[in-house]
Amino acid sequence: MTATFDVHVAKMSRMDLPGPEVYWMSHWDEWFEGWFLMLVARNNDHVVVVNTGPPQELGALNELWRGFHPSGRVQMLRTEEDLPGRRLAALGISPDDVDHLIITPIVGYTLGSLELFKNATIHLSRRGWIEDVFAPPYDVHVPRSIFLPPSAESFLLGPAHDRLRLADEAEIVPGVRIWWAGVHHRSSLAVEIDTPKGRVVASDCGFAYGNIEDNHYLGVGESYAEAMVAYKKIRERADIIVPLYDKAVFDRYPGGHLTA
Repeated sequence: MTATFDVHVAKMSRMDLPGPEVYWMSHWDEWFEGWFLMLVARNNDHVVVVNTGPPQELGALNELWRGFHPSGRVQMLRTEEDLPGRRLAALGISPDDVDHLIITPIVGYTLGSLELFKNATIHLSRRGWIEDVFAPPYDVHVPRSIFLPPSAESFLLGPAHDRLRLADEAEIVPGVRIWWAGVHHRSSLAVEIDTPKGRVVASDCGFAYGNIEDNHYLGVGESYAEAMVAYKKIRERADIIVPLYDKAVFDRYPGGHLTA
């Protein structure tokens, strides 16, 4: 029998994004309120978390983002309730309970609280580890330190080295799988989770439901061709779609409980 999971999402931070950043060549005069989500899946055997949220100090990230738009409006905002320890505690979970941690993409706002997860095996995209961080095949538009902040690099290559796993397609535990999605970054994965309500597929390859469901290419994507492949695959495989930056997840699933 296939293992199934109870799945929640939780908001880690929010950011106003210009419409064309989410929807390529569209929504010019609109803003999209992005919510950066953590996904928590658990059953009797495992607690699996996708993304840890941004670092404690947001200054470096926000300095970069404010420069992308003349309004100065593009910056990450977080409340005390958004801290990962608080969000997990609200679900009755401690970071020490988490045995598998999946990061997508490899960037400061997804892995900013890695050090909290002392017992978790940490899963990253092998392709992204190489092409986003250590050997980019072309010049990237953000500093390497934004993809992998020095503190996270030291943690992954030091205390967490024996718990680090790199793969682009794998079964993490029975009922949880990853596959490489691309589109947003070279390190962008899709995470599939089997639940009593069907298969959840979560990814950052589309920021919003409109990207994946309407086949509207991501504005800050790196490949239109990858988007068409990834979005089709998600639509075919998912019973429950989770774009990892769309607050509308909470409209469809009140309280962020996907399997209620």
